[in-house]
Amino acid sequence: MARDPVADRSSAITVLVATKNEAANIGRCIEALRPAARVIVVDSGSTDGTGAIAQRLGAEVVQFAYHGGYPKKRQWALERLDLSTPWVLLLDADEVVPPELWGEIGAAISRPGGPDAYFVTKGFHFLGRRFRFGGFSHAAVLLFRTGAASFERLAAAEESGLDMEVHERVIVRGRIGRLGTPLIHEDFKGLQAYVDRHNRYSTWEAAVRRGFRETGRFGDEAVDARLFGNVQERRRWLKALVMGMPCEHWIWFWYHYAIRLGFLEGMPGLIACRLRSQYIAQVRAKTYESRVKAIPRF
Repeated sequence: MARDPVADRSSAITVLVATKNEAANIGRCIEALRPAARVIVVDSGSTDGTGAIAQRLGAEVVQFAYHGGYPKKRQWALERLDLSTPWVLLLDADEVVPPELWGEIGAAISRPGGPDAYFVTKGFHFLGRRFRFGGFSHAAVLLFRTGAASFERLAAAEESGLDMEVHERVIVRGRIGRLGTPLIHEDFKGLQAYVDRHNRYSTWEAAVRRGFRETGRFGDEAVDARLFGNVQERRRWLKALVMGMPCEHWIWFWYHYAIRLGFLEGMPGLIACRLRSQYIAQVRAKTYESRVKAIPRF
């Protein structure tokens, strides 16, 4: 039987999937990774059977124990694991690579003299709906040549206690291209898990903002904030611009709901925009709390 040419080209890829208690998502994720040469699940002591599901589906499972500082989980995997393939693809357990994206990936990595990394869009799905409006889908560097990229190191980000990179960007040593087909980014653990996760993320972001306020930089090794840069540099520029404004949570609500047409997604769109606003309000509250704690009291 003739081999699938997409699988032949994609055999140059190791997929790293970061997990912790992802039994609801991991099977769907791994089932879509058959064209890859290797699938490595980097787990943090899951207690819900995530590792067993991954192994049953043919993935390798390694355990990561975080002891603070840098690197966190995915950077640790890039540094410590034997990644023998020419390319690496980073995924979360709630992300699925559709066949059309595998076709794009295969063509991209077989192109002589092509870019060293690629932006891939995380296509936002929420409450059973694929969002076409609202601006919640975003592109990130997820596919890159082995050894050509690393995660940025943001000021104070380690203080959150999270063992995995949250919104840290990937710094690429080389050229970056962009793939057109989005990932399917859909979490099946429910709203409670979504809210709990973003509560932890808001603690992380408050620490990052405190570091920015104290140093004027997001970090010593960080993606630059540039209005006319690439997609992640523009996002960083927009964050730096807006986070000092009053009523920032309302700015983000109206940006997603009105400017990016989130209202066209109906009730799921309204809920998503409100949750985004509440997340920013939590970040601002925790940032203020850290500032108040730093004031000596007599």
